[in-house]
Amino acid sequence: MLNINSIDSRKGRRYYMGLTVSNIVKKYGDKTVVDNLSFEMNEPGVFALLGTNGAGKTTSIRIILGMLAAEDGEVTWDGKKFLAADKPIGYLAEERGLYPKYKIIDQLVYFCTLRGMNKEGAVKALDYWFERLNVSEYKTKRAEQLSKGNQQKIQLIAALAPNPDLIVLDEPLSGLDPVNAELFKSVIREQIKQNKYIIMSSHQMATIEEFCKDIVILNHGRTVLQGNLNEIKKGYGRVKLTVKTEGDVRSMAHECGLIISEDTPNGMSFNVQSEEQAHKLLKMIMDNKIPLIKYELREPTLNEIFIEKAGGADEKD
Repeated sequence: MLNINSIDSRKGRRYYMGLTVSNIVKKYGDKTVVDNLSFEMNEPGVFALLGTNGAGKTTSIRIILGMLAAEDGEVTWDGKKFLAADKPIGYLAEERGLYPKYKIIDQLVYFCTLRGMNKEGAVKALDYWFERLNVSEYKTKRAEQLSKGNQQKIQLIAALAPNPDLIVLDEPLSGLDPVNAELFKSVIREQIKQNKYIIMSSHQMATIEEFCKDIVILNHGRTVLQGNLNEIKKGYGRVKLTVKTEGDVRSMAHECGLIISEDTPNGMSFNVQSEEQAHKLLKMIMDNKIPLIKYELREPTLNEIFIEKAGGADEKD
């Protein structure tokens, strides 16, 4: 299982190694769909692989998992060539991967045996996950009889039942209502506590911010932003201002050099060139005794950063 027990003889401490993706390239004819992608996961946790449709995310995942061959680059685990067949891996694909006419339990036992589990161990693990995800009543049903959300649960069970070292989640919350989305999140939190390595790809940026420390954003196959998410946001500074008042402050904002970027029932938003602009507007609001409901000066959200860095690519991945 996971290599977390290696000892640094000089310091007597345990250390992690993990997954390294080095300069992978994938081409289809003259088109380069993944262009020198590199990143490291040198400790357990969640890593985000992001991009618009057509940016190269799914292709990159398939190369990492050995489902596609790359023209160049390599993927290693603990410094050795990574072969998916040699290591327990859980893959929740965005596309449905169940056989519609077969019973769920029969499919999942079969999938588990392909991952090296014996039948008895597979049934025991599956029983736990059926109960954990509240789908025990569906184990003898055919996949075509299940809703989209319950099929997503079954596919998550298929990914997690073999107790994999590396888990790849491609749009894990797709098609889920808020209750089941929170259930999935609770399972992801459990896997993090168990020191699993997780690669997550999602268009739900709030979910990425909730779980991921490090990110890569792809645009047309190329890395346009990479690093620790907190450090990236700090690098932008507090450049977003949202104000909600009981009076009209548009003329005051204009006087402060602020241009409205968004006007919603939740308030007016501005792109701030300097914090002094924001402080000046606040002082004017207070001096004019306009009731203030909300005043928030903040770093950009990942969603705002993503739109800036990855906007414009909308081809099919």
